[in-house]
Amino acid sequence: MNKNLFSVLNWNKNIRGRLFWLALLSFILAVLVTFMIDNTLKILTGSKGTGLLYLVIVFVFFFFLLTRPIVRYLKTLSDGLMSIASGNLDCRVPITSQDELGVIAQNINYMAEQLQLMMQRERQIEISKMELITNVSHDLRTPLTSMIGYLNLMKNDDYQNLEEHKRYVNNTFNKTQQLKKLIDDLFEYTRLTSGAAQLSFRRVDLSGLLEQIMMEFEPIAHEHALKIEKLWEFKQVYGMVDVEKFVRTIDNLLMNALKFSFKPGEIVIMLAEEKDHIYIAVENQGEPISREQELRLFERFYKAEPSRNDYFNSQGSGLGLSIAQNIIELHGGQMGLEYREGWFKFFIKLPRLGNFQVGEWRGKTAQG
Repeated sequence: MNKNLFSVLNWNKNIRGRLFWLALLSFILAVLVTFMIDNTLKILTGSKGTGLLYLVIVFVFFFFLLTRPIVRYLKTLSDGLMSIASGNLDCRVPITSQDELGVIAQNINYMAEQLQLMMQRERQIEISKMELITNVSHDLRTPLTSMIGYLNLMKNDDYQNLEEHKRYVNNTFNKTQQLKKLIDDLFEYTRLTSGAAQLSFRRVDLSGLLEQIMMEFEPIAHEHALKIEKLWEFKQVYGMVDVEKFVRTIDNLLMNALKFSFKPGEIVIMLAEEKDHIYIAVENQGEPISREQELRLFERFYKAEPSRNDYFNSQGSGLGLSIAQNIIELHGGQMGLEYREGWFKFFIKLPRLGNFQVGEWRGKTAQG
């Protein structure tokens, strides 16, 4: 009880305490001034003044005078709110106390910061939408234009022999496959980010699953003069994953390493069971990139600058890493990049089996 009373009467941290002490100070001053007035009137006129009336008037005067800074501060807060409401999100109100008014000032500033961040996100979303439309249009138009060109050549019989005709047909078919992959990647990315994807988790030996993926990938890597090195203990490491989506993620990382590795070279795959998570990584060496490119690698459709066509702008949608990252996040995990002077290590952290609680991960329904 005494502790609560002390907190209420605290001048610095409680507006009620400040008003109490201001009222008490006003009353003491009013008593002193009234006493002086009464004595003065008694000396001058010989009559006794109406002390109570003087006391009330002087008390009100001093109370209004002493509480004036609080009223001015309230007006400052009000003006700040009106400024923010009118669109000036750079406005910040001063924090001059630690009481309830100070808390209100902090909340006003926090609200302005959040509104500012929200507006920035909205602008970024609009920019992303425009970039998305532009990139999708460009990526779909490029193979479509080639297909139209080859079909026109064949339609007008503009080929010298059957072998050239077959080459046109084969090129057209390759472009249709490229177009199909672009559309499939776009559809998959949209499903994953919109919450429409349904993941089916089950207990899987990740070591055995990775071994199987490596066996299928090794012949492709050897064709590109790349050696596969596996770094993990050959023991069973169990995790809760959607097998199809998880395989898609590892395939995306491996194909990314395949495209962008120095050749000849090697791709290193790592698997480790750590205290709180399962760690998987795909490492390769390639052309160095800038800090800005490193930060943007997971952005959808990002393929670095055109001057590096061979490295980043090979046939692909630019969605592979974004899709992989979204899949891992739907598993309740984390994907990132550790980059050092041309060495790229894309890592995955998945919750260990004992830490995986289906009800908590939004990947169960892919919503939220």
